[in-house]
Amino acid sequence: MGSMSITPGADLMAGPPPTHLPVDPAAALLAAGQAPADVVRRLPASPLAWATFAEEARDAGADDVTVYAYARVGYHRSLDMLRRNGWKGNGPVPWEHEPNRGFLRALALLALAARAIGESDEWERCSVFLRDSSATAAEELLG
Repeated sequence: MGSMSITPGADLMAGPPPTHLPVDPAAALLAAGQAPADVVRRLPASPLAWATFAEEARDAGADDVTVYAYARVGYHRSLDMLRRNGWKGNGPVPWEHEPNRGFLRALALLALAARAIGESDEWERCSVFLRDSSATAAEELLG
């Protein structure tokens, strides 16, 4: 039986390190006033572009299913980006790191749209995922 070495002062309960996504190039285009639909066409892998597109649709009174679809695309694009940046399926994705907000906004919109269309299992799963990723984002985006 091998012995395990433990570093003095090590936190044995420490979870994965926070994920900090790189700056999303869509941020500059959106800040310059480009329409979210145009930014999605130009940068279809951008979680921020899809989240902004979903928010714009929601704010314009689009059908809940449309908002759900846009948010779901943003969520899946986010998962791809998270994985490419070292995320292993859990752990903090801090709201305080601005480039993470595209993912967090898409996830919150997906949760809210799921609830709006009666998809209660997905609402629960996504809202818990949001809280686990960033309590600040959950408070900010879900209330």
